[in-house]
Amino acid sequence: MMMSDWRSRVLRPVRRTESATAKEREPSPEQSMDPRGHHPVRSADGQVVDAALYRHGKRLDSPSSPTEVRARLSEQSGGMGWIGLYQPDEAHLAALGEEFGLHELAIEDAIVAHQRPKLERYGDTLFVVLRAARYDDDAEQVEFGEIHLFVGPDFVLTVRHGNAPPLHPVRERMEADPELLARGSEAVLYAVLDHVVDGYAPVIAGLQNDIDEIETQVFGGDPGVSRRIYELSREVIEFQRAARPLLVILDSLTAGFDKYGTEEELQRYLRDVADHATTVAERVDGFRQMLADILTVNATLVSQAQNEEIKHMTEASLAQNEEIKKISSWAAILFAPTLIGTVYGMNFEAPGMPELRWPYGYPFALGLMALTCLGLYLIFKRRDWL
Repeated sequence: MMMSDWRSRVLRPVRRTESATAKEREPSPEQSMDPRGHHPVRSADGQVVDAALYRHGKRLDSPSSPTEVRARLSEQSGGMGWIGLYQPDEAHLAALGEEFGLHELAIEDAIVAHQRPKLERYGDTLFVVLRAARYDDDAEQVEFGEIHLFVGPDFVLTVRHGNAPPLHPVRERMEADPELLARGSEAVLYAVLDHVVDGYAPVIAGLQNDIDEIETQVFGGDPGVSRRIYELSREVIEFQRAARPLLVILDSLTAGFDKYGTEEELQRYLRDVADHATTVAERVDGFRQMLADILTVNATLVSQAQNEEIKHMTEASLAQNEEIKKISSWAAILFAPTLIGTVYGMNFEAPGMPELRWPYGYPFALGLMALTCLGLYLIFKRRDWL
């Protein structure tokens, strides 16, 4: 079976000399910011999903409790314990911290969750936070979950939060490859990292498909595409925050190859995972730039459509104005003879209007009407009103 990357050596856990029960400890600043409150609800799935003891790459037993795992590891050397938990509560994690000598700061991070991907060393124990992602085809959105790992010389604790994918495929893969599992807790860390990075591939494909659909909507003039671009941009940014810090984690592990004596074969696996993570990060960066460009193009197309609409409205207004000018011109031409006819058609004789008794008065009035109409016609024609 092909193995992807390997990780750097882990350090030995430091036991706390002073311990306190969950009741006695005061809430840390991180806990005070926990949106779940100070009293997490116990998971319906239970605290421990699976617990096993391994030796030389083979599963020896499935202890009933983490305490039994720790006791069995203390009795015999060369073994490794792997405990998987799903959304454990504060009391349970505190108890595990006492059993395995985990640093209380790492315990607080694992309790609160909502952490950014990171790698921290506490003595011989390595604390790693990963953000897994999956693409929901029905909802067309990306869902995120967290995986926290405590990796010691002879144990691995995996803690899942939210929509983090189950790790039983990783355990099955490792148990099917005793040679890999025999490499110890570092091999488990590698396998989980590889599983998380491989899980990004369907997300990349889903986001690419969404972007292709958005491009079609943009050039199809869909008015609702702006909202979808904005929502997808938020998902891409969130995915970028999950994937890009992995490169820092892998660089830190790579830098510890010589210091912690990481096997050469495991170094190759680690570099393979780093290559995949780099590809993912580059694709996500490209998606973010593409969405920014699409948003700009959409804004340009919307602006062009608005300009075209304004142009059509302006042309319609100009055409209407031309019609109004023609109507007004003809109304003025027709009004002139009406005015003349009104003056000469009054029912009284005025001593100051000799045309009323003039033999040519009637032809004169008609001629005056015709000349007035012709003059107005020529004036309006010259001004392009007609």
